[in-house]
Parts: sequence; C-alpha cells; structure tokens
Amino acid sequence: MTLIPRTISAQLERYATWFPVVSVTGPRQSGKSTSVRTTFPDYSYVNLEDNALRKQALDDPVGFIRNRPRRLIIDEAQYAPELFSMIQVSSDESPDSGQYVLSGSQNFLLLKQITQSLAGRVGILRLLPLSFAEALNARVPPSVDEFMYRGGYPRLYDAQVPITVFFRSYVDTYVQRDVADYLDVRSLSDFRRFLGLCALNAGNLVNYAGIARDAGVDSRTVKAWLNILESSYITFSLMPYFRNEGKRLTKRPKLYFYDTGLLCYLLNIASLEELLVSPHLGMVFENLIVAETLKHRMNEGKEPRLFFYRDDSKVEVDLLDLADASNPRMAEVKSSQTYRDRFAMHLGAVGDSLGIPRDQRFVITRESASHDAPTARVMCARDWLLG
Repeated sequence: MTLIPRTISAQLERYATWFPVVSVTGPRQSGKSTSVRTTFPDYSYVNLEDNALRKQALDDPVGFIRNRPRRLIIDEAQYAPELFSMIQVSSDESPDSGQYVLSGSQNFLLLKQITQSLAGRVGILRLLPLSFAEALNARVPPSVDEFMYRGGYPRLYDAQVPITVFFRSYVDTYVQRDVADYLDVRSLSDFRRFLGLCALNAGNLVNYAGIARDAGVDSRTVKAWLNILESSYITFSLMPYFRNEGKRLTKRPKLYFYDTGLLCYLLNIASLEELLVSPHLGMVFENLIVAETLKHRMNEGKEPRLFFYRDDSKVEVDLLDLADASNPRMAEVKSSQTYRDRFAMHLGAVGDSLGIPRDQRFVITRESASHDAPTARVMCARDWLLG
C-alpha cells in the first residue's frame, strides 16, 4: 500500500494548537483514521468499532477518559455519547490545546454530540476523498479522465480494489450502517432508488417534487433524505448567487456529488471508455470541476464561497468562485475537447455585472493545454485542478 499525503494535515496540526478538542468529519473511507494517526503519531489511539472498547466506554465513560492520557485519538467516537460530556470536563481542567482528536463515520451522530457537549471547545475539519492533486502522489498517478471515473477514495489507489467492487460495498455499508437508523426497514430500498435518482439529477436545479414522484415518496421525505446525504458528505448543494438588485435570479440550489467515482457507479457507468461516450459525460465533468474546486478551497483552509449564476432569462454561468474576495473567478465548464467561442457567450455580460476581472473569466475544457481566446481564458481541466 502507498500512503498518500493529505493536504489537510497542516490544518490538523494548526487546529491542535488552537483548540483543546479537534474533530475530523467526512464520508466513510475518506482516510480520516489514517490521517489523524499519521499527523499525531505520539497520541494514544482507541477505536470504538472494537466491541470490547465500546463496552468499556458505554459502561464507564468517566473511567474510560480518566484512565487514559489526554493526548488521545478516539475513532468512531459517536458510538459512546456519554464520552463527550466527560471529554468536556477533562479538557476544561487543563489549558492545553490538542488534548483530544475525535473522528467518526456517522457524521450526523458525531456532530450532534459535539454541538451538545463541546461547543466552543472543538475545531471541526472535514476530510473529503482525495483531490486530483493528492491522487497524483499515488503509485500510478491518474489522468484527469481516469480520476473523473475512479474518484478519490484512497482505497482505490492504495489497495487497487476493483472500482465496481469497492462502490458496491461502499453503498451497502453506507445504507446499512449510516442510514438504517434513520429509516425503517421498508424505506431502505426506496432510499437506494432515491440515491440513483440523485445521480441522474446531479448538476441540475434540485426538483423536490420531481424526485419525489420518481422515487414514490413525498417531497418532505425527499428533503429529509437529501439532508442525510449532505450530512454524510455524499452530496452537497451549490447555491445560486444573490445580490440586492431588480434582476430576478433563481433561488433553487444545484445538486452535486463530492465524488465522481461514486456518481459514475450510481449512473451504472462501468468503465472509463463507457463514460467518455456517455450522455452523462458533460454532467460528470461539471461535477468534477465544481467538487474539486470545493476541495481545493477547503484544503486551503478557506470558506468555499462557491455559487452558480442564473437569471430569469436563463443566462447562466456554471461556477462563481468568491472564496478570495480580492480575486474572484468565474467559469463555464464544457466537457468538449474542442473549444468554441459560444462556450463563453455569457461570461462577458455576467462578468461585467459582477465586477469579475476579464483575466479571471474562464472556460474549462478537456483540451490538452490551456490557451487564450478572444473573450475568455480557456483552461484545460488539469491546470484548473492543480491551480
């Protein structure tokens, strides 16, 4: 196995100098346990997936914390809710930072306990699947297209697990262990169908009524299930850009997946060759660019202020990156390997309206190299992902 360095490690170290407790959330199999153990090699480590340790924590939470050193990593901490109150007491007894590091896969449970017991004492970081830049450190670095199909879950690179096998197991584990407690048994099959419908709607404005109709449930259920997907870092919403002016702008968000490998699996795309001729290619490529931009900003430690623009005249720009207020960017995303001037048709008017400099207006394509066009900078995906 090849250990791929994670960009977030530097942030983990900084947070451990600022807060008495650091929590790392993120989707299953994103590398949380490996990252915290690698970043803090001198910390003691317990994993509450171990039934004996979990029983100790549940039976005697006071003794579980008191009998261990303060520099302690607790993995799958959400399995012992009473530990959080004891961690609060213990961390308040000392002024030291970096006393406890908590991680877990069931993020809704972990964050619930954190907000109830550790508010103000904990620094929360999100570890997503590998970014393209991180994946280039794998033993066999992927091309952009290969990464788009495979996605960024570390085990696909360090253990060479067949992609379909990995994602089949991933979805089964996710539904049975993370979602089952929130749904009755009858709903699990409906939820699986709902996952597939979300994949078909990736990159589109969220249509609760349409998804509800196709899934055979009501709109309220769809909203609740989308909250589950977002809480477990499967999907995220890209919000529309708003500002106070007369022009009417859309108010519905767009739906995206954090990982395009999982998206391809849910779309039943079985190979890279199949993806490259699929009618879904444009949507998957757009999802890749948006998700990787989100990861890039998060790995920098910045608030990922990403939006799309769409007005009532259907003038639309795929991505506004306003994370750096002094250097805003905007981009249209096209999966074509041939640039056409029409790709940039809305960048001029929208860019002028929003005050985005001309040299920060991009069309991102699957071409082999970046170049300048009359109305935009044409950037190949690799340059954008590594920029």
